[in-house]
Amino acid sequence: MHFKITKVALVGLMLTLGTAFAQKGITDGSKYGHGEDSIRCLRNLSLYNMPFQNKNYEEAYPYWLVVFNECPASHVGIYSDGEKMISYFYEKETDPTKKEDYYKLLMRSFEYRIKYFGDHSKYPTDYIKGIQASTMLRYKGDDGETIKAAYKLFTEAIAVRGDKTQPAILLNYMSTAVSMFQRKEIDATSLIGTYSLISGILEKQKMESNRKPEQLDAVKTSIESLFGNSGAATCEVIESIYSKDIEANKANASWLKQVNFLLSKGDCTDSQLFFKTSEYMYSIEPTSSSAFGLAKMYLKTKDIDKAIGYYNEAISLETDALTKSTYLYQLGLIYMAQNNYSQARANATKALASRPNWGAPYILIGKAYAATASSFGSNEFEHKTAYWAAVDQFIKARNVDPELAAEARGLISQYSQYFPNTESIFFQGLKEGASYKVEGWINETTTVRANK
Repeated sequence: MHFKITKVALVGLMLTLGTAFAQKGITDGSKYGHGEDSIRCLRNLSLYNMPFQNKNYEEAYPYWLVVFNECPASHVGIYSDGEKMISYFYEKETDPTKKEDYYKLLMRSFEYRIKYFGDHSKYPTDYIKGIQASTMLRYKGDDGETIKAAYKLFTEAIAVRGDKTQPAILLNYMSTAVSMFQRKEIDATSLIGTYSLISGILEKQKMESNRKPEQLDAVKTSIESLFGNSGAATCEVIESIYSKDIEANKANASWLKQVNFLLSKGDCTDSQLFFKTSEYMYSIEPTSSSAFGLAKMYLKTKDIDKAIGYYNEAISLETDALTKSTYLYQLGLIYMAQNNYSQARANATKALASRPNWGAPYILIGKAYAATASSFGSNEFEHKTAYWAAVDQFIKARNVDPELAAEARGLISQYSQYFPNTESIFFQGLKEGASYKVEGWINETTTVRANK
């Protein structure tokens, strides 16, 4: 009897010890679990690793799944490995139900990673949230609820990560914020705030980071394009947000530059706030943007000489080819208004050097030629040859710039009626279709054409 009791007690003790020493990591929070379960965890870690390295995901996945489900705290690397494998299966799966299961598993892997490795020194919670949000958008970027959830994760991640945020995450955040604005989930003020935050981070990264400058410039360009096309940057909204703070920030170059840029993007260059930010920026450090702002201000007050001076300074300081071409063209328009046709052409020609597919400078040159036709040359026939040169420019505009093609066609039709008639061409000893040199300040080779 005593032996039987002892035997029963021994069996119970063995069962107790078995329970104590065979326990999964997910149950007791340990790295590998205990007893047989720890051995099982380590074995499956080893079994999935080799086929995974060889990209044999079909073989590796079942072993990985055991590790993920039973000892999720075993190693941080299982999460980046799992993300690759689950994404692989998700993308090749055609069954909607199974596809959704893979997506849910992927989201659960991010949650587990935050739970078990959120305090990782290199890849902490804020890093993981940014990657999770980007993954959500990659697979469900058209779903409204997913966009909202991703926006929340991005906001939380960047609030903590700040200047350490990866440029790709910043770009995804901006894209998501624009989507939220267009879905009326956030207002224009929030979007502008997000844009300002992201731009500030990129500026700091450009000054301090070891990242390639061209990478940051590419991200910055994409973010500016997203914001510029969002419809949020209206003059009224920008001024309502920033006007009250202008005097407090008149010595803050970074703030002035940001607001000045927003106003430029929003086509608010006639606003008082734009003039003020330009003036204060210029007093701190003359830049192309601040000189342009002052040029616009003096143009508005009709002090043309000062406007031209600041335009030339803006052009000399500008490094972006497209912006410089815009300034050159605008200066050409000013000279055109002053009847200084040769300077109008000179600036339009320079604008075309960096932007050859832009039709506006060609139209400006054509109008300059046409404007001098009545005084060009020494007789009526020579007056009319200026219209050949003018129409040549309108044809160039039509051919290179689809957006201005309709305007160019209208000008071609309008000025072609001033061509010499067939009889006057004959008496000049010329033939239609022949080459003809228009002398004088125009100095262009053109084609003989008749008014028909």
